[in-house]
Parts: sequence; structure tokens; C-alpha cells
Amino acid sequence: MRNIQLSKQDAEFVEEQMNSGLYDSADAVVTAGLALLREQEEATLRELIQEAMDDVDAGRVMSFDSAEELTAYIMGMAEEREDGTTSSGADQKGTPRSSRAL
Repeated sequence: MRNIQLSKQDAEFVEEQMNSGLYDSADAVVTAGLALLREQEEATLRELIQEAMDDVDAGRVMSFDSAEELTAYIMGMAEEREDGTTSSGADQKGTPRSSRAL
């Protein structure tokens, strides 16, 4: 196991948690904190997956016939961001003309 360095403020917080009786050790406090961090990351991932599924259900998807076509679309979007134009084959709303909806 690695040793970790805590700021004074964090060390005081860990000490407070142990003194409250909620945790028996600094390891238990850190373990609880890491569990919360994992839960937050998993919740964020679940939200992003649900958003993607909602997009698919609503028909907000694109299909490309080849990797090259996808690459060209992505590169065009990057160019648009750099210079503020819509030269990548997209209309003014950003809808690609070279792809087809699924």
C-alpha cells in the first residue's frame, strides 16, 4: 500500500471523522471517500449512457459508410471549430450532409 500525503485541512477532516466514531481509522475514512468517488463516476457514466440511449430512441444518430467518411466528418468539425466556418459538409445547423440517419 502507498503512503499518501494529506493537506493540513484534509488531515484534520480525517481526524474529525475518526473522533466522531464513524470510522475506526484513517484507512476507513479514505476507503469511504473512494467509495463515494466511484459511485459518483458510475452515476455520471449511467447518465451519459441514458443520454445516448435517448438520442438513439429519438433518431439523433448518424451512420457513416466507412471509417474514412467518419474521419473526414470529424476533421471537418475540428476545422469549423478553429475557424468558425461550416466547410465540412454540414449545413448551418451542423447537420452533416454526407451521413445518413439510421
